Amino acid sequence: MGKMSELAAELAELKRCGEVLIGISETLTEMFSGTDAEPAAETKEEKPAKKTEKKQKAKEVTLAEVRAVLAEKSRQGHTSEVKALLSKYGADKLSEVDPAKFGELKAEAEVLGDG
Repeated sequence: MGKMSELAAELAELKRCGEVLIGISETLTEMFSGTDAEPAAETKEEKPAKKTEKKQKAKEVTLAEVRAVLAEKSRQGHTSEVKALLSKYGADKLSEVDPAKFGELKAEAEVLGDG
């Protein structure tokens, strides 16, 4: 589980960073490619939907990403905290956690041992 899981965790983090950068570049492109004139009402309504859709895609956290973070925290000696987090989400193991909650779980796991 050593070097390969560390590599998997690093690759997952690199992928997440890339997705964030893509989201930022798309937002900046939208901001600076518009004209000074007000867009039509339809366009105004469509843009928030597009932005929300892009944000959701960028925020979707995979099982592998959560597993990598939890495995790293466990290796750092926070196994009991990891188990407590899983219990908080109503599961005994990661595969039982609702995928819609992966983002929250990952965020909570990332701060384990930081305070």
